[in-house]
Amino acid sequence: MGASGTALETSDSATSDSATSDPRAPESRTPASARRQRQAGQGSWWNGLPGLVYLVALVLLPLFIILVYSFLSRAKLGVGVKWQFTLTPYTELLYSESLSGGRSFDPTYLQIIANSFWYALITSVVCLVLAIPIAMWLATRPPERRTALVFAVTIPFWTSLLIRTYSFIIILNDNGPINGALRGIGLIDEPISMLYTPFATVVGLVYTFLPFMILPIYASAERFDFRLAEAAYDLGAGKWTVLRRVVLPSVRPGVIAGLVLVFIPALGSYLAPELLGGGKSSMIANVIAAQFGASRNWPFGAALSVLLLVITLLVLIIFAIVAKRASRAAGRGGWEALL
Repeated sequence: MGASGTALETSDSATSDSATSDPRAPESRTPASARRQRQAGQGSWWNGLPGLVYLVALVLLPLFIILVYSFLSRAKLGVGVKWQFTLTPYTELLYSESLSGGRSFDPTYLQIIANSFWYALITSVVCLVLAIPIAMWLATRPPERRTALVFAVTIPFWTSLLIRTYSFIIILNDNGPINGALRGIGLIDEPISMLYTPFATVVGLVYTFLPFMILPIYASAERFDFRLAEAAYDLGAGKWTVLRRVVLPSVRPGVIAGLVLVFIPALGSYLAPELLGGGKSSMIANVIAAQFGASRNWPFGAALSVLLLVITLLVLIIFAIVAKRASRAAGRGGWEALL
C-alpha cells in the first residue's frame, strides 16, 4: 500500500507539473489571447480612422453646414448669408411675399417637388420594364458570352455624363437622326419636336439610370434556376403566371435594389432636365442650383437641399419597409403578400 500510495502521489505531482508547464493550458493561454485581442482591437480602430475622417469631413460636415445655412437670413448683396436666425427660408417653400409686404400661398415649389417625384417614378417604371427582359436574357446566355455582354452594359460609364447628355441633344433635335429616319420612310412630313420637352427629360433619365436597374436584377437572375420556370410551363402555367409567380419572386432583391438605385438619384437629377428639358421640366435640383447661382439666395437653396435630403431619407425608409415585407412574404404567395 505504501508503494502504491507513493506512486499515486508521484503521478499526481507529475500531472500537476505537466499541466503547469504545458503552454496550451487555459491558464497560460488567457493573458496572451487577451493581449492579442486588445492589439487586434486597437489595429481595427486605427484602420477605420481614415474612413471616419472621410465621413466626417466630406459628408457630415457639409450636411451640417447646409442645415445651419437653412436657418439663416439672406445677405444684403445676395452672396453668402447673414448670421441671423430665421425660418423665412422654409416659409418661402409655401408662401410668396408681395411688394407691399403681404404673403400669399404659392404652390410653385410644391409643384416642382411633385414634378420631381413624377419624373423619378416614370424613370423607375420604364427602367424596370426594360431591365427585366434584358437581365433575364443576359442571365440565360452561355457563361463565356455573359461576361462580355455584362461588360457592354457598363460601357456608358466610360464616358462623362455631360457628354452623353449632349449627345441626346443631337439625337432628339428637329434635324437629328430620329426625325431624319421618320421623314425618310414617309411617316412624317414635319419634324416632331422632341427636344426641350418632358419627353426628352424622361429619355435622358432612362438612358442615364438604366444600367443601375439592369445590373442588380441580373445579379439576382444569374442565381435563379431556370429549370423551375420550365417545370412551371410543363405543368400548364402561362407565361405571365410563370413570370409573376416563379421568376419575379426569385429576382425580388435585385428589383428592390434597382428601384433604390434609380429612383433616388433620379429624384435629384440635374443635367437631364436642364439640358434636355430646356427649363420647361425643372426638378428640385435645378431650383437648388438656381438659388445658389443666379438668384443668390443661399439660405433658401440650403432649405431646399435639406428638404431633398429629408425626402430621400423617407424614400429609403419606405423601400426598407417594402424590402422587409418582401422577405417575409417570400414563402407566402409572392408579390401578392406585399399588398
